[in-house]
Formats: sequence, C-alpha cells, structure tokens
Amino acid sequence: MRPLPTHDVMEGAEPAKISVLRLGHRRERDKRITSHLGLTARAFGADRIVLSGEEDPSALETWESVTRRFGGHFQSSYEPKPMSWLRSKSKSGDATIVHLTMYGEPWRDCIPKVPREKEVIVVVGGTKVPAETFEIADFNVSVGNQPHSEVAALAVFLDAWVGPLDETSRFRGSEIEVLPSPKGKVVINHEEE
Repeated sequence: MRPLPTHDVMEGAEPAKISVLRLGHRRERDKRITSHLGLTARAFGADRIVLSGEEDPSALETWESVTRRFGGHFQSSYEPKPMSWLRSKSKSGDATIVHLTMYGEPWRDCIPKVPREKEVIVVVGGTKVPAETFEIADFNVSVGNQPHSEVAALAVFLDAWVGPLDETSRFRGSEIEVLPSPKGKVVINHEEE
C-alpha cells in the first residue's frame, strides 16, 4: 500500500476554507446519515456544512448544539438551490469542487492535484445526484469503487486532506472537553468551573 500524500502549507498562511455540501437530504429517511455527515465534517476539520434537499432545522440545530458544547467555529446553513450555488462557485473560480462518488478517480491520486489556495467544496450526494454534478466538479473522487457509506468517504477524504488537527486550538470555547484516556471516560465540564 502506498503512503498517503503529504501537503506542505506555507508557514503563516491561512489554510483554505473547507465546506461540505450535502446534496438531496430527505428528512425522515436520511436524518441520521446527514447528522453524522455534519458531525464528521466538523470533527475532521471542515469549516462548515451546507444542507440541501428537504429543509431540516433539526440537522442544523444538532450541528450548532454540538459546536456550542464542544467548541470551535463550525458553521451550518441551508441552501435551497444547491446546483445554482455550485454553478456560481464554479464560474467565479473562488472554489475547487470535489465530488465524492464511487464512480470517481482514486482519492490517493486526486488529493495531491487539488489546489490548496482557495476554498474547497466537498460534495456528498444523497439519492439521485444530478448528472450535472459530475460536470461541475473539478475532481470526481472515489474512496473505493464499491458501495459504501458517504460518512466513511468524507472521513477518509478529510483525514487525508486536512491531516492531524490541533484540537486544542481548533475547538476552543467549549462547554465540555473530552480528555484522551486509555480506560474510562474523562470529561471536563467548563460550565461547572
């Protein structure tokens, strides 16, 4: 197995923003998967998640609640016209669009090609991804060419793209802090201090 590609970020340079677009959310059918996509995006270093499909305030509330309790500056919003939004981002050249799909090119080959100077929008599909998504995307990226979880694909991509997180600085301002422990649970509640 080949080692993962490494990326050097210029010292002192502000890292590019990472957004995750969840296409085609269905409130009842997808609520757990969509919720987990947002939690994974936050935990693995994305700056925001954009929900599309059926409007679902409960998903946005979950992500905002977790961010408030566990810290950081993760944002979430709803986009009623995701394809128009992607088209405008593509035409402006302000963002690189990465579409996670089992039909794409291998992620280990694609990641070194994705520019790091501008925002990256990671598109994670739901049911019936519009064919236009494959055309708009700068990179159609596969984490394996087999059916699998979109949450797993997002985690693998972000881990390889972002690399290790400095959780101390990234998740500042938390009400709750979980400390690493070889056994048991160690939790600090900053609200009780």
